[in-house]
Amino acid sequence: MMNARNIFCGLLVLVGMLLLISACSAFGGTRWSEEEKSKLRTLWIGSLPPLPTDPSNKYADDERAAALGQKLFFDTRFSSNGKVACGTCHLPDNFFQDGIPLSRGVGTTDRRAMTLIGTAYSPWFFWDGRKDSQWAQALGPMESPVEHGSNRTYYAHLIDRYYRAEYEAIFGAMPEVSHLPLLAGSVQSPEVIAAWEAMSAGDRENITWIYVNMGKSIAAYERHLAPGASRFDQYVEAVLNSDIKTANTILTSDEVAGLRLFIGEANCTDCHNGPLFTNNDFHNTGVPAVSNLPVDMGRAKGAQQVLADEFNCLSIYSDAEPEDCAELRYMVSEGHELERQFKPPSLRNVAARGPYMHAGQFTTLEEVLDHYNAAPSTLAAHNHSELEPLNLTKNEITQIIAFLKTLDSPINAETQWLVAPK
Repeated sequence: MMNARNIFCGLLVLVGMLLLISACSAFGGTRWSEEEKSKLRTLWIGSLPPLPTDPSNKYADDERAAALGQKLFFDTRFSSNGKVACGTCHLPDNFFQDGIPLSRGVGTTDRRAMTLIGTAYSPWFFWDGRKDSQWAQALGPMESPVEHGSNRTYYAHLIDRYYRAEYEAIFGAMPEVSHLPLLAGSVQSPEVIAAWEAMSAGDRENITWIYVNMGKSIAAYERHLAPGASRFDQYVEAVLNSDIKTANTILTSDEVAGLRLFIGEANCTDCHNGPLFTNNDFHNTGVPAVSNLPVDMGRAKGAQQVLADEFNCLSIYSDAEPEDCAELRYMVSEGHELERQFKPPSLRNVAARGPYMHAGQFTTLEEVLDHYNAAPSTLAAHNHSELEPLNLTKNEITQIIAFLKTLDSPINAETQWLVAPK
């Protein structure tokens, strides 16, 4: 029989083990290796570098241009029906996107509106990267028949009528436009195109410069839209400072477990890395096509479009020198692998930005994670996808989603930039 001393010693060992288990439960979530801490630091918003310059837009940091751009961003007169503005699809109260599968302007588009927050850090714009600057991106919807649906001469007349003084204070004397037709441009109806072609080369050039300066003003405004710190960022800061007590009050055990999966076996950081949780590159993740939409080739078409773009970094409308345009000059522009590649959006505030994927194919984060977990290549065009099955459990998927919700944060911008100007 065990004597009293042995029983007592056994109880002490048991109590010690229980205390150890309790300690691991309480603090294990903040026990990160140096390698893991290094990875966490790369995702932390404190690692976000200063706003990069845009050599293609010499007005990018001109506050007068930003103020004009903000007015243009919210002005519905800059559309064919007088009801559509940039802010129609990029709503400040909805993280500068619209929350519907296919965005609606004067018509319905074939894709989702991407958030504009933090896009000043990106070298490519739209889901397919068919534009290479914020200002060039801003011009695309203006002449799209299903977005703003109008033309550059019409916009020049509006600038002349409503914004001439502000325009000239930034860009210098505005050319005379009163003698030009109200509707003329290089896109839209045959009549509008014919009116454009009937104009002199000099008038067309003057109108295009006004149009370009509109885009550069809108870009100057959008540069004010940056992501703020989230609970995740607060947690990482505490971890990096070895403040375990504070860290344990910020994230739950499930959220920490989801973070471990996110930077580990779930392979999420293959595409969603850096402080903005996107590598700003292009990937084919086997997302199913939408049956009633035209075949969307993604980057394969976007690469060709940006090379031919009238407003790219190497164009006469760019303020950049050729050596400033390395992204464009050395981009991969051809190859089967570009087909149906799309740009991974930032995951900051992702829980509030559904539906998901380039055409809103998935309604919830659960559907997104189920897709990545199963990696069903048979749903993808040409049965091609970069994904490999993850074999995560339902609980692990729930934990990753719990972590993604910790990326919710306010927009880091002065209040004046988050509303339509009066």
